[in-house]
Amino acid sequence: MLVFVVRRMIISFFIVLASTSLMYLLVALSGNPLQDLLEDNRPGQAERIAARTAALHLDVPIPGRYVLWLQDVGRCLAPGGDQCTLGLDRTNRPVLPQLDVALGSTLRLVIGATLLAVLLGVVTGVVTALRQYSTFDYAVTFIAFLCFSLPVFWVSTLLKQYIAIDLNNWLSHPEMTYASIGLIGLVSGLVWAVVIGGDPRRRGIVFAVATVATSATLIVLLSVGWFEQPALGIVGVGISALVAAFLWSALFAGLRPRTRPVLYASLATAVVGTIVVALAQPVMAGMTWSTFGALAVGLVLLGVVIGRIVGGHTRRLAAQIAGITGVSVVALMSLDQLLRSYPVLFQATDGRPIATTGSQTANLNGTFWVSNLDLVLHLALPTLAIMLISFASYTRYTRASMLDVMNQDYVRTARAKGLNERTVIVRHSFRNALIPLATLVAFDFAGVLGGAVVTETVFGWSGMGRLFTQGLSHIDPNPVMAFFLVTAVATVLFNMLADIAYAFLDPRIRLR
Repeated sequence: MLVFVVRRMIISFFIVLASTSLMYLLVALSGNPLQDLLEDNRPGQAERIAARTAALHLDVPIPGRYVLWLQDVGRCLAPGGDQCTLGLDRTNRPVLPQLDVALGSTLRLVIGATLLAVLLGVVTGVVTALRQYSTFDYAVTFIAFLCFSLPVFWVSTLLKQYIAIDLNNWLSHPEMTYASIGLIGLVSGLVWAVVIGGDPRRRGIVFAVATVATSATLIVLLSVGWFEQPALGIVGVGISALVAAFLWSALFAGLRPRTRPVLYASLATAVVGTIVVALAQPVMAGMTWSTFGALAVGLVLLGVVIGRIVGGHTRRLAAQIAGITGVSVVALMSLDQLLRSYPVLFQATDGRPIATTGSQTANLNGTFWVSNLDLVLHLALPTLAIMLISFASYTRYTRASMLDVMNQDYVRTARAKGLNERTVIVRHSFRNALIPLATLVAFDFAGVLGGAVVTETVFGWSGMGRLFTQGLSHIDPNPVMAFFLVTAVATVLFNMLADIAYAFLDPRIRLR
């Protein structure tokens, strides 16, 4: 393993070196960085030209400038890195501080979009593979190809119009006619009938139940003013935690008598975790990242301990699933508190909580939950725009990979040995189907990191996309090279991590 990593790092170094040299040459030849100053006849023109010439080393040939830029990069790799700047931009400012701000902003966007795309895409791909050629499979296939073919700038514009603008208008006065409620109920019933599937009688029952339930829920929420003051409440957190505990146990352990202690441990974690959340309500208003982290770790550890105590002969599996249930309790607690902070943010944004531009509301000065809700709502639309494209890819690749694996001899052997279908799918088929997905995730993350330029431009997101586009438009090589350096390193790094992941997913693969 060590020899493999060292060899790949050496190869990656030369790949990055070659790509950055080519990129620097293209940017340097793209125009004259002094053009705007040559056209400016105000006093002090010569001094301004001399300052920019010195900042960008324009008096040095292009190969020499590239070597000087490499020296700046080398200072960042040296111990201490006190003089690390990644060069100066055209205004004589260091590029590294600008990159730090831009990279942090872009990573918030890209990580959220990638995680959601992987989670939803993989789950949907597995389900479509298990229900091949069903109505659900055809519907997901159509949606996936539609999302994959849509231009991201057009999707972003539609999201700004119909979610940010129109939804903000509706949230100012959340009212609906009975006809609108009935139409939403019918659409919900149709979606659930397609998702659940089955024979026509079963689909009809699901359609009727989902239509009535959705319509009734909307009527109740509108009548109690939930959209003005939303919240789950402790009861909602507890019920949702119990449902999550049941689902996690059914998925990873099954509901057989032998694994019943796993279910008991998960349900106990949901109950005890809800009690802890109720007792912690007095500290929620003054929550900080440190207290939130301590509470989150405590809830997860609580689940692990309960699993070890209640799990019996399955204590290891029980501890793992109870820990996942603890994570679910943390997520539900956070959702409840974010919803409770909505009225404050609604007032602070003059009734426009869903942002169309920027990464945060200026001069908000809210509490921990209000500030994070503001961040989430700013992330919502650009994250959704990026996620839709990746979701389509993950869905199709997962479906194809699962179908290929499920036809292998070892899967048929597992069924012939009498293993239940859940074990065959989760432990045998799904793990091996992840091998080709490891490559896709690695390249997709690096690609999204460098390809979020359009999305950031449409939503006015101050990230690496803006750093890149401004550098290109102003013939400013160093900001462009900082952007390219991050994307190039991310590409080769995640490619290497994908190869390492192969060895963990498939014991037959050896890294040498």
